[in-house]
Amino acid sequence: MAWNEPGGNRNDNDPWGTGGGRRGNDQGPPDLDEALKKGLDKLNKLLGGKGRRSGGSGGSSSSGSGGFGAILALAGIIAVGYVVFQSFYTVDEQERAVVLRFGEFSRTESPGLRFKVPLIDDVTKVRVTNVRTAESSGQMLTQDENLVTVDLQVQYRVGDAQAYVLNIRDSNQALTFATDSALRHEVGSSTLDQVLTEGRVELAVRVEQRLQTFLRDYGAGLEIVRVNVESTQPPDAVQDAFREVQRAREDEQRVKEEAETYRNKVVPEARGQAQRMIEEAMAYKQEVIERAAGETSRFLAMLEVYSASPEVTRERMYLQAMEGVLSNTSKVLVDTESSGNMMYLPLDRLVQNRMGGAGNSSSGDSGGQVNVQTLTDQVIQELRGRQDTGIRRSR
Repeated sequence: MAWNEPGGNRNDNDPWGTGGGRRGNDQGPPDLDEALKKGLDKLNKLLGGKGRRSGGSGGSSSSGSGGFGAILALAGIIAVGYVVFQSFYTVDEQERAVVLRFGEFSRTESPGLRFKVPLIDDVTKVRVTNVRTAESSGQMLTQDENLVTVDLQVQYRVGDAQAYVLNIRDSNQALTFATDSALRHEVGSSTLDQVLTEGRVELAVRVEQRLQTFLRDYGAGLEIVRVNVESTQPPDAVQDAFREVQRAREDEQRVKEEAETYRNKVVPEARGQAQRMIEEAMAYKQEVIERAAGETSRFLAMLEVYSASPEVTRERMYLQAMEGVLSNTSKVLVDTESSGNMMYLPLDRLVQNRMGGAGNSSSGDSGGQVNVQTLTDQVIQELRGRQDTGIRRSR
């Protein structure tokens, strides 16, 4: 028969073995107080204590002292485990740990598994590799007393974990104040045109340098990575006029670029023409020098001949000059001694008549030219003969 069946002896078959359960045929649950005492007694035996005595008031006293000892032992185990658990901590690769002992700086721990004294050491972990962003925006005066709105973005990270934790209560707020101060200082030292146009990049560099100086003086432990000037705008009331000015400047820049392009095209061409003219002048100079040198050599050679026989040389020079003059004309003048009249020989008509009788062929033209030259040579020879005769008579 089961221990909890009706009509059975429930006390004899009590699985808890306490024998102190409810009497009679009561079908209620077992006594929880007695079960708890039984469990504490077994735990006390496992921890080295004495078991609970059966019967009488002494048994109750022993059970109470044994339960209290078990609670103390359990509390000790929990305390030891907590102390051990709190004594070790891990520092990530992106972090640095600042350790304070009794509120005073002790050391800065690098990544890895680290040990601390519980309840004495206080550890603060700081991420030093993450790049953080802070923004600043405001309306401020420029050097030429104009208003401008500047939007600024600052990228920074923690450079010194100890200074970041200990020197300033709120480093991020200090960064905001320092950024506003540096920005207003640099904008106040620049003109409106510089802030709105080509001076924006230089403005960002100057703000970065000044801001890093401020943070270094404050000991904030922050390191500026980069400062970006997002936008610079004039007040709304003058934006239309400013756009007109911007368009005029763009046109000015465009005209300058076109002029520069034209200059780059014209100047090389002019330099090339100048160089060509210089080379032509040098060539002409050399030609004139060589021609003069040749004429000089010819004159000196003729001078030697003239020194040997002046009369013959003079006559020859005269005949050569006349030959050069008369060879280019179609008329011949002959001075005869028999008559005082000057005889005119129309050699050109004679040649034309002869050419007309021979025909208009090309060969006839060339023959006519040869005949003219032949007649001219004959006349010159005749003149030379008469001149020689006159010379002999004079002698």
